[in-house]
Amino acid sequence: MYSESPSRKYIPYFLIFKSYFTNHTFYFKLYTLHYSGIYMSKKITHLKELESEAIYVIREIAAQFEKPVLLFSGGKDSIVMAHLAYKAFYPSPIPFPFLHIDTGHNFVETIEFRDELVERLGVKLIVGSVQQSIDEGRAIEEKGYNASRNKLQTITLLDTLEKYKFDAALGGARRDEEKARAKERFFSHRDEFGQWDPKNQRPELWNIFNGKKNLGEHFRVFPISNWTEMDVWQYIYLENIPLPSLYYTHEREVFERDGVWLAHYPFMQLKPDEKVVTKRVRCRTIGDITCTGLTLSTANSIEDIIDEIASSRVTERGGRADDKRSEAAMEDRKKAGYF
Repeated sequence: MYSESPSRKYIPYFLIFKSYFTNHTFYFKLYTLHYSGIYMSKKITHLKELESEAIYVIREIAAQFEKPVLLFSGGKDSIVMAHLAYKAFYPSPIPFPFLHIDTGHNFVETIEFRDELVERLGVKLIVGSVQQSIDEGRAIEEKGYNASRNKLQTITLLDTLEKYKFDAALGGARRDEEKARAKERFFSHRDEFGQWDPKNQRPELWNIFNGKKNLGEHFRVFPISNWTEMDVWQYIYLENIPLPSLYYTHEREVFERDGVWLAHYPFMQLKPDEKVVTKRVRCRTIGDITCTGLTLSTANSIEDIIDEIASSRVTERGGRADDKRSEAAMEDRKKAGYF
């Protein structure tokens, strides 16, 4: 947009370009232009820079790997990933399927939104079932008050990747979420057992990614690694991306355990001193019901959520019960093949 700027009259004409070299094509970005008293602003915001970086990584996946797949949980990060994949290849269809690992203990709203989204995007959805892994003896269900199927997803995920011979799995993990994820590169190499070695990672100088691997190995790829929680919400607002109703304030039966509000469902075992009450809550992250902490909130819009996050002193995963099992809970899971 053009606007008069008297204080900038007679400013020499200049352009600032930033270039990227991908598949023998140069992409130029225009920042600002000042000329003869006319001020034209074409500033690239940090969100557009992050979007450009993520789309570049997604296209690299399509170029370097034979059978990639997008890991989809129904949470905001995977929804943003789906949106970025759509933009990366539009008007062509997304060239890889979505994979959801269903614990059997997912929020109903998550499953409904997932089905609506894949239908709208026209992509193939593959569902790996934790319940099937339990029935086949591949996974053993936990018992007790703190029983959760969250960790069991690793077995189902690795089995599904092996079954369909996927060689790259795109995820929505971000470095700001947790200290173990902060160690991970864009291209995260996994050995033939699906395991991650944090001490053996490949350099990614100048965003040059090495996707070479041996037979049976694969990569986990995280295009939005450099995004923060605030970046994700601001991008959702900017792009007007639909979300499950779980992210907005609603009334739900909950109970408090170890300072965390959890949703009450028939498969959740209550301790003698725990009581079910009705509260106005929302999800800040979405995962298996047994470990997804709820936030007491009055946020009914994206703007409200952004304001709430800006003033919060609790981290995004501060309410995740699965991260409280040990100091290195996330890293231990990731080493074993977790998302």
